[in-house]
Amino acid sequence: MAAESDSELPKLSELLDKGWQILEEVEDSSEPPGAREVQDKVKRGIGALEQATRMVSQLQLFSSNEDLEEISSADIRYLLLPALLGAMTLKQVDLRHRLQHLEAARSYFLDFLKRCQDYKVSNFKLPGQEEAVQGENEPVHNARAGGPPNLTAMAVQRQAKIERYKQRKELENRLSGLKTSVKSGSAEEEQVREYYLLQLRHWVCVALEEVESIDQELPMVKAREMMKSTESTQPPRPTRPPMKPFILTRDALQAKVIGAGYPSLPTMTVDDWYENHRSKGILPDQGVFSKPTDEDQEAAERERKEEQDDPDTLQRARNWDDWKDTHPRGYGNRKNMG
Repeated sequence: MAAESDSELPKLSELLDKGWQILEEVEDSSEPPGAREVQDKVKRGIGALEQATRMVSQLQLFSSNEDLEEISSADIRYLLLPALLGAMTLKQVDLRHRLQHLEAARSYFLDFLKRCQDYKVSNFKLPGQEEAVQGENEPVHNARAGGPPNLTAMAVQRQAKIERYKQRKELENRLSGLKTSVKSGSAEEEQVREYYLLQLRHWVCVALEEVESIDQELPMVKAREMMKSTESTQPPRPTRPPMKPFILTRDALQAKVIGAGYPSLPTMTVDDWYENHRSKGILPDQGVFSKPTDEDQEAAERERKEEQDDPDTLQRARNWDDWKDTHPRGYGNRKNMG
């Protein structure tokens, strides 16, 4: 029974191939990363790669005391497991656990880079080592400045990115020529070993880029998590009862028309007030709003008689005009003479 149960377990090579294939399918998929089908694939890929990692640990395939040449061509590919796990972990899109995903992926990539550095897979510096060396060699006046950026370090970092990009493209071109023969099983042992060594160097470039990207995103995610925890600890604000509408009036007339607003609501709208006064004919434009004075009535009566050519009115107007011609303005004013 034990032999039958062991035979039913998936092989280490099958788990690696399954997780690797799922990663390539997810990266080449045209569906959104948050689609349910894509996320289900990501979970299956993580499960396969985690199971393969546990089997490698139980079998103790690698040791820190051995060199890269001592690892067999059939086992060298299992050094890729932490890098594949890191890449697959970043494919998860659940924002509620984004911080855990970033920290887990960073740990996987650093474990892979540390192991490749121990085996001298390629010449590179672990993230953090470069900053430490730079800090030791940095001049004192630059360290004391604090604010201004280190332009030399930025130029070195930019040049390293360019070289890493060129190296990655070159490795991808060389891998494309060997992939078909290795996957079909027609490649010789030297070609298989070369193929997986190139894969290790290629994933070193990928891991360095991913760690740098994670280190840029982590502070923002931590700040967001801190804001959420602060909001959750604050007591909820008491809900205020809805306010009743009120109207402030400028004079007594307006208060009588539409109400004072407090203590009661308006009794009519502005349109109702206008229609009510218009029907009574007491609006200003209807000529009944104010009572005319005696002077206004006399002026209107005099104008009416002049228009009707009344003889007495016309004679008085002519006499007044003649008098103004013979008596200039100010005539008879003896009190203000100089």
